[in-house]
Amino acid sequence: MAPREELPSAAGTVADEHPEVWDAFATLGAAVSAAGPLDDRTKRLVKVALAMGAGTVGGTHSHVRRALAEGVTAEELNHIALLAVPTLGWPHAVAALTWVRDVTGERGGGKPGGPSEG
Repeated sequence: MAPREELPSAAGTVADEHPEVWDAFATLGAAVSAAGPLDDRTKRLVKVALAMGAGTVGGTHSHVRRALAEGVTAEELNHIALLAVPTLGWPHAVAALTWVRDVTGERGGGKPGGPSEG
């Protein structure tokens, strides 16, 4: 769970106004993170996918930023969005891909494994 000072402005403002709520939320996040066998990388990938599936632009941006900081590649994040096609549908998956690219700065083009890779 991100410290309050790392939250986007609106979420950070609410957390600052209601620190007891934020603390309870952060405690819950830590508890559910520790409740199972998944490693940190897998948990981050799942959180990216959940944010995409929930249709939350800000949540997707946040988890994509954290994933990149933790060593997940842009290609892996793009793949998560593509995996959404059969489950969430083409429009939702394309939206999720644009949210990834908002953060990675990619604008489309080549695909992993395509002719652009060497």
